[in-house]
Amino acid sequence: MSGTETGTGARTGGPEDIGTDVRHARRSVAQGARLGRMSFVWRPWMVLVTLLLAGAAFLVFCVSIGVGDFPIGLSRVIATILGRGEQVDEFVIMDLRLPRALAGLVVGIALGVSGAITQSVARNPLASPDILGITWGAGAVAVFLVTVSSGTTEAVVSSVGLSAAALGGGLGTGLLVYFLAWRRGIDGFRLILIGISVSAVMQAITTWLLVKADIRDVARAQVWLVGSLDNRSWDDVRVALWCTLVLMAVVAAAAFQFKPMHLGDEVAAGLGVRYTVVRAVLLLCAVLLAAVGVSVAGPVAFVALVAPQVAMRLMRSPTPPLMASGLVGALLLIGADLVARAALPITLPVGVVTAAIGGPFLVYLLVRANLRQTDR
Repeated sequence: MSGTETGTGARTGGPEDIGTDVRHARRSVAQGARLGRMSFVWRPWMVLVTLLLAGAAFLVFCVSIGVGDFPIGLSRVIATILGRGEQVDEFVIMDLRLPRALAGLVVGIALGVSGAITQSVARNPLASPDILGITWGAGAVAVFLVTVSSGTTEAVVSSVGLSAAALGGGLGTGLLVYFLAWRRGIDGFRLILIGISVSAVMQAITTWLLVKADIRDVARAQVWLVGSLDNRSWDDVRVALWCTLVLMAVVAAAAFQFKPMHLGDEVAAGLGVRYTVVRAVLLLCAVLLAAVGVSVAGPVAFVALVAPQVAMRLMRSPTPPLMASGLVGALLLIGADLVARAALPITLPVGVVTAAIGGPFLVYLLVRANLRQTDR
């Protein structure tokens, strides 16, 4: 007999058995490496909440399409989207209303995920593209193109477009904040402080441009600065959709290495995570997602701030969940647009409604943070 039994019931093998066990272990590890096995944690509550959020977002999406001067029932909206609608419904939905609703859906997802990434990296619920100056950077560039009237500027606006200019402005501002905050790594508190400073500078530049501009250009720029989904075309939706899908694929690929970073840089490094590279890639994706959203709908306020916090509370998660944050962002933006169009005496830009929701929520976060510091 090559092995004996110990007093505790555990088997102690002889040399032959030990060698066999080692070979089996090596073979299993090798097979696992070749097959690329991945393990997942099954959390029924999170799956249920995610499915409910997706269903709610789709329901509000369809209701938003049906509301207008020519009301369309929910069943007819769904039938038309599936390609079985009447000709009149197809024209109203596919040509007039669907681009606006899809723009709200894509922009809401982009802003929600962007806010979840920035809040997770900074480890601060106040970190968002609004606070870090990304949206104001995009707005400053767009206002510059709208208000400064010259032959060169008009040529740039006609060839590149206001959306592309806002995208470049948001990206440039995000990179500026990142490099200014870099000191052998990114500290969340320093990132927020520099973001607030850059945001103040961009707001000052925007205000100066509006003061110097023609009154007609100011009116056009003010509507864009508030944030609106009016007059969105299929070209706007296609560009935003493809950019968001590509960036979401990058975020999903990096998300598995992002989880250990919530435990601290030392723990993440001990687990083999290159946290500096992962953090830089995710922050770049967050900046680009925010810039894509701003380029389509303008600097819609507070969606990126509120959505991750609401998702975190619904999912009972210690950190903002990415997928749920995107769904909450879409639900919030489409719902706000529906309220702005149908539930108020006058039609308002969607940014006014999101600001009315996000302002009190920001006060709530500040009061809650002060109470926590007082308890300590």
